[in-house]
Amino acid sequence: MERINWRDETLTLRDGIKLKARLWIPVIGGNKWPALLMRQPYGREIASTITYLHPTWWANQGYLVVIQDVRGQGGSDGSFKGFEQEASDTSQTHSWVRSLPECNGRLGTYGFSYQGLTQLVAEPGSQPPECLAPAMTGLDEFNHWSCDGGAFWWHLGLAWGLQLAALRAKRKGNWTAWRKIRQSLEDGSYLRNGPLLLKENDPQGMALNWLKRSGESNQKWNVHKPLKSWLRQPMLLIGGWWDPHLTGILDIYNQSVQAGGLPEIHIGPATHLQWWEETQSILLDFFNRHLQSNEPLNKTYPKQMFWNLTSKQWQSSSKLTNPNLNWSLISKGMACIDSNEGILRQDANGDGHVTIVSDPWRPVPSIGGHLSPQPGEADRGDLDMRADVALFNSPALDKELHLEGIPNLTFKADADSESFDICVALSIVNHDQTKVSQISTGTLRVLGIKAKATLTKKIILQPVLANIKEGERLRLSISGSAWPAIGVNPGHPKKSCGAPEPDCNVITMYLELADSNFNVLPLLSHKPLQESLTSD
Repeated sequence: MERINWRDETLTLRDGIKLKARLWIPVIGGNKWPALLMRQPYGREIASTITYLHPTWWANQGYLVVIQDVRGQGGSDGSFKGFEQEASDTSQTHSWVRSLPECNGRLGTYGFSYQGLTQLVAEPGSQPPECLAPAMTGLDEFNHWSCDGGAFWWHLGLAWGLQLAALRAKRKGNWTAWRKIRQSLEDGSYLRNGPLLLKENDPQGMALNWLKRSGESNQKWNVHKPLKSWLRQPMLLIGGWWDPHLTGILDIYNQSVQAGGLPEIHIGPATHLQWWEETQSILLDFFNRHLQSNEPLNKTYPKQMFWNLTSKQWQSSSKLTNPNLNWSLISKGMACIDSNEGILRQDANGDGHVTIVSDPWRPVPSIGGHLSPQPGEADRGDLDMRADVALFNSPALDKELHLEGIPNLTFKADADSESFDICVALSIVNHDQTKVSQISTGTLRVLGIKAKATLTKKIILQPVLANIKEGERLRLSISGSAWPAIGVNPGHPKKSCGAPEPDCNVITMYLELADSNFNVLPLLSHKPLQESLTSD
């Protein structure tokens, strides 16, 4: 591999703000190349190498690589305002990159998370890139960026917000604040004092704004809308089963199809920061086809690739789950104390009730999944033995079950407090019931008048793809907390959810199972997911 030289360049925007970018230039193949652009807030020197190969590798594949610091971050001028600033800056940056003397006029975009969203927003009338590769991102600030069933992503939201606050402190030369933030992340104290640190160091930041708004009813949240001409461009979407933005990736896919696009999608065994090794090859193949090749596009694309969590294999297309797959919950009230008393039964009416007590002194912890500090696969066998977790097991399956899609659970519930959380985990219990493999989790936060009214509650779980073998069982685990993935619900709306405090209520939840239903919606519906995933 050739040693690639780099240089910094500056773009002056219409309002006079100067954006700094770093360019890596190929040394082979002529003097003009297609460009790959990433616009990010974390420093152009890093270039998202936590998930992507370094720009020198991409330059050696024949690409001019441009990594830009967004407005107010890194070496760029201005004040960082988050997503709202990016549409205009993106459009102007694209025109500038195409005009660079080393660019042949063809442009592709890549990046994940924040860098994924910057690929999708632009001013009306802007020329679209030749291709886009957003990963691990979304467009809806409520459903894709900050909350799970209305509950703020406590660990993730605070940790990300504090990362941005630390960058702000560094930019201002406030080393005391930087070290204080860093220490809180290292010793775990951010889980308690994170909101205060955000108020002190980034009071107008996205994370603190989302946290405040999550506890207020009837808030209008930003949903960013890509131009349809951009959605119709060749697009590669990368998601992970344990990534918090997975429903965002699915939503972008559906919007692209609705706009007339032909997106490709790969959902693999990945958390937000830990991806499977082949992603770089997938990206390179995509960019080569759309930026380097002069041959007509292969109409066998787009393709869908999904990693099966249990068979540990890729499947090349979505297999729609049986639409008649419906399960109900049955218990005579002992599902919290007898691990085999609660039943998850197919094609049967729900029956009975369960009372669950959530004690803020010893909240049920979150493990694995898409929101916990250690995301991914988890064995929750020990956790399910707690008496504040209600268990519902299916009978041993008499044949293999293909489970693919977006699980959702409904039942009637109320509580003795003015707010409460319902936290659900979906697991596979092995043949001899010695291992409980958690494959999906979901939360619903209930506030105000709905908390004390016996109403139907709907909990949306993380999308999943797995085969449950003959002799294995499905299990639903239901509790009132998932700390610290989400903050502890104090039981009264006037107090914010967060770390356990002495004035947090012990909450008693009552689950009525007569009309309970568990089913799985298709992964790809070709319409915005929230139209079919509306929860109470």
